[in-house]
Amino acid sequence: MRHPVKNRNIPNPDNQYNSVKLSRFINYVMLDGKKSVAQDVVYGAFEILKEKTGNPNPLEVFDIAIKNASPLMEVRSRRIGGANYQVPREVRAERRISLAMRWILTAARSRKGTTVSKAIAEELLAAFNNEGTAVTKKENTHKMAESNKAFAHFAW
Repeated sequence: MRHPVKNRNIPNPDNQYNSVKLSRFINYVMLDGKKSVAQDVVYGAFEILKEKTGNPNPLEVFDIAIKNASPLMEVRSRRIGGANYQVPREVRAERRISLAMRWILTAARSRKGTTVSKAIAEELLAAFNNEGTAVTKKENTHKMAESNKAFAHFAW
């Protein structure tokens, strides 16, 4: 059985919005240890979100977008008697947020012909409106879990 993690690294809240979740997102955006560049990109995306939504606090839009892109169920592969089954499992809260951030960032990076800030802003706005690539990925994950519900009794 897996042991509980005792000393998980929790990043410090970011400077501008004082949010730990946003700080984690900045760390996901960061490449090659260039945190100041990642902060500029994310804060630039938040400025674009302010303009497009008219909401003076883009952190609310960010939180709702993460919530909308977060999966509740996923399938995990389990080998039983020589066969591999896709067993539906509930997603832990921390992994749920991580998956949502990863999917939003992957979708933003796959957009070509635009700046990263603009792509992240557009993807967050799409997730806020329950559309976009990240939300589609979440729905596909839920469909897979639903179609493999027959193997739920193999859950461990």
